[in-house]
Amino acid sequence: MSAHAQGSQTAFALWIINKAGGLIYSRTYADGLATLSSNDNLILASTFHSIHAIASRISPVPRSSGIHSIEADTFKMTCLQTPTGIKFVLSTTPSHPAPDAVLKRVYETYADYLKDPFYTIEMPIRSEVFEQKMQVAVRGF
Repeated sequence: MSAHAQGSQTAFALWIINKAGGLIYSRTYADGLATLSSNDNLILASTFHSIHAIASRISPVPRSSGIHSIEADTFKMTCLQTPTGIKFVLSTTPSHPAPDAVLKRVYETYADYLKDPFYTIEMPIRSEVFEQKMQVAVRGF
């Protein structure tokens, strides 16, 4: 299904990548899209992490934080990197009006989840409560 058919404000997918480049959370939100295997998601997240790191090093701007967004005809990937190095990557339609606002809510939801004494930081997130809260954070726009 094309991005146009999905609507102008669709969020397709979300990745949370730890500071070492490991994928700790991945979810697809748009129905009808081809699903990627777990291995494909791991490879793509690792590749994004590597390109992000290279971009920050080769940037002519001192203290560059790397890639903020990548845009194509049918999708846009927007990245929010936290001071601790966690990356939140949201894939949307190019015309999505507020990917940065969605990522801010996702980050706030993640930060709240870190208070869970049973969650080990930097490890994959497997929680039904977290899933539900992320659904609200991503689709709330």
